[in-house]
Amino acid sequence: MGFSRRRFLSIAGASAAGVSMLSPLEALYARAARGQVARGVGYGPLEAKLAENAGELVGVAFNGVELSTNPVLELPPGFNYTVISYTGQLMDDGNKVPSNHDGMAAFPSPNNTTILVRNHELNPTPNGAFAKPEFVYDQIGGGTTTIVVGPDRRVRKHFVSLAGTIRNCAGGPTPWRSWVSCEETLTIAAKRHGYNFEVPVTSEIKVADPVPLVAMGRFNHEALAVDPATGWVYQTEDDGTSSFYRFVPNEYGNLRSGGTLEALVIDGMFRVNTRTNFAQYKNQPLPVSWVKIGNVDPGPNETPVKTQAQNNGAAIFSRGEGCWYGNGLVYFTCTDGGNARQGQIFAYNPTDDTITLVVESSGSEELNAPDNVTVSPFGDLFVCEDGSGIEYVQGVNQRGEVYRFAANAIPAPFNGSEFAGACFSPDGKTLFVNIQSPGITCAIWGPWTRRRS
Repeated sequence: MGFSRRRFLSIAGASAAGVSMLSPLEALYARAARGQVARGVGYGPLEAKLAENAGELVGVAFNGVELSTNPVLELPPGFNYTVISYTGQLMDDGNKVPSNHDGMAAFPSPNNTTILVRNHELNPTPNGAFAKPEFVYDQIGGGTTTIVVGPDRRVRKHFVSLAGTIRNCAGGPTPWRSWVSCEETLTIAAKRHGYNFEVPVTSEIKVADPVPLVAMGRFNHEALAVDPATGWVYQTEDDGTSSFYRFVPNEYGNLRSGGTLEALVIDGMFRVNTRTNFAQYKNQPLPVSWVKIGNVDPGPNETPVKTQAQNNGAAIFSRGEGCWYGNGLVYFTCTDGGNARQGQIFAYNPTDDTITLVVESSGSEELNAPDNVTVSPFGDLFVCEDGSGIEYVQGVNQRGEVYRFAANAIPAPFNGSEFAGACFSPDGKTLFVNIQSPGITCAIWGPWTRRRS
């Protein structure tokens, strides 16, 4: 089913009317440049809360930590949450929910339901793939699960939707109603890994046909975003010396049709390393060009994709991770980029072929290792941090103030586990987010329109 650009912006997390994602980032950077701590109150101080459905979680425990008697999240006053999915939970297809919840997206579904497609960042496991052999790519690893959520934020259906892949870290939604799941690995087992796989969005209990999208490249994939006007796909690579890629498919909406894989070059800056001493270019749109990758599927003794790209001048980014399309721009994070190694956020403009560094954190009080990123219907950015210490979902408002919206409140040993997969429901009323370990998905709601300071 084809989606309009307007609909795609809605499911991707921006309001149908459109909001500027650049303005909060620009305001954040301007504050940091003036030496100000860009810390805002947001929705208010965080407080630990039990899940609203705690009574349904009696007996669910991880390492002795009971979900019915221990808070999972700290949230501002007026906000509540339910735990809608957790590792080991029995699903409708007879499988149990795998662990290591990661990237995720929300899609509209009939009867005011929401369909979530969720990654599981699993290494090869002794138990093999979590589906029958005829439905798996390889007899190892992770994949994706699909959750159908009702308007009451309760699960209607739950099933495996991709199996036999490895380290499915993030990915991205497409305008043609699918989720592309990315392997963050170059493992070779019974088959080669390091590919993208497309998962249809459906409420029918069905495992996706596990066809590797070889033309999109074999590398340490992290996340991607699709420009709905062209169908071109922009991809990040989780590596300390990664590149940023563009895939131009031969047919719009058909990633299996093949296409051309290219890497971004910043004009006049041959093989520039953007991790250090790049803040001098903040908020400056820099023109770019693209170089074609000759061998998109290199074997273990062949030149890696990123090396091919950088030998031809491609820019180097430090751990490219979260990637999101909105308001005509492609945003991506570099988790440990910048002189302080606290993270960067770049914006690529496909209309004029420019890239802009819009955030480089100078310390953990601004942003601490930004990873997955999404945009709220009211314009604020929500960033999942993957840093040290307590993990937060941070908001960035229109004045460039960073505020803490959620904290991981699970007792040790899980209190340092990262957030991932933040995304808003199509109606904008619910924020879904994962805590990677022990593997918990929460649905959060509250007074989103309340005046923020």
